[in-house]
Amino acid sequence: MLTFAQVNFGLNIAGLIGIIYFILAIVYFILTVAWLSQRGIRLTGWALALYIIQVIFTPIIMLISGIVLFFQGWRLDPILQFEQFLLLLLILYLSIKDIVINAVYRVR
Repeated sequence: MLTFAQVNFGLNIAGLIGIIYFILAIVYFILTVAWLSQRGIRLTGWALALYIIQVIFTPIIMLISGIVLFFQGWRLDPILQFEQFLLLLLILYLSIKDIVINAVYRVR
C-alpha cells in the first residue's frame, strides 16, 4: 500500500475493478453520445428523455464508483470485493447487451 499526500491506495481486486469502472464509464459515455446524435431524430417523448437520463447518470455513477473503489477498495473485506466483482460482471453484461441492441437497431 502506498501513501502519497495522505491518500492511501493499493492495487488489489477492488482497485482493478475501480479502474475498469472508470474506463468503462468514459467509453460508455462516448458511445451513447455518438448513438444519441445519430438516433436522436427517431426517438420521441419519453424514449428520448429516458435515453438522455441514461447518458447523463450512468457514466457519472460509474465514475464515482470507480474512484471510490480505486482509492478506498483496499479497505474492503474479501467478500465485499467479490460482491463488487459480481456487480462488475452484471454491468459489463448489461453494457454489452445495450451496445449490441443499439448496433442491431442501427443496422435496420
